[in-house]
Amino acid sequence: MLFRSKDIAALESRYRAALINSLSGFKPANLIGTADRQGQTNLAIISSVVHLGSQPPLLALIIRPSPVERHTLDNILDTGCYTINHVSDQFIEAAHQTAARYPREQSEFAATGLGELWVEDFAAPFVREASIRMGLKLREHQQLEINDTHFLIGEIALAEVPDDCLGDDGSVDICTAGTVALSGLDSYYNTRRLRRMAYAKPDLPPTPVD
Repeated sequence: MLFRSKDIAALESRYRAALINSLSGFKPANLIGTADRQGQTNLAIISSVVHLGSQPPLLALIIRPSPVERHTLDNILDTGCYTINHVSDQFIEAAHQTAARYPREQSEFAATGLGELWVEDFAAPFVREASIRMGLKLREHQQLEINDTHFLIGEIALAEVPDDCLGDDGSVDICTAGTVALSGLDSYYNTRRLRRMAYAKPDLPPTPVD
């Protein structure tokens, strides 16, 4: 089926959201951990984390606008700290449940049974069950004029990776970590590495390295 601009605009809103959210392909499934200045914790599943650069180590995420409260956004803007935690196949159900609209005073950690993990001198909670965890400090916040979404850029201040998932060259084996991927808003997938390729050069053919 071919969709043109006028066709997309005419779609029923939920159908359009499902279609457009799926078209970008597999996305990372991450839990964003935050807390307000009073220590009230929050946890939210977000699939928009994007690598921006390695020096400094920057990741971006998108938080969409809504007439309802955005506790994750409020906490990040208030404290400047948040965590990014990979979702694994061991706790997909609990991770997905964090998308429910709990009141501000209800922590999604407690509501879903996921454990809070705190690191000294870092003001946001990690997910105890996650294999790969990162702590970020907010470096830039933009509200995009085109659709009012919030674009947050954070610098990685802490990163924890299991020893058996860390390659000699620094690469992270997310398959061994059990990290899952998302399609659309609600479909979760296991990952499997098909091949790893050597650095591409114009005078050499494509070469698998393992």
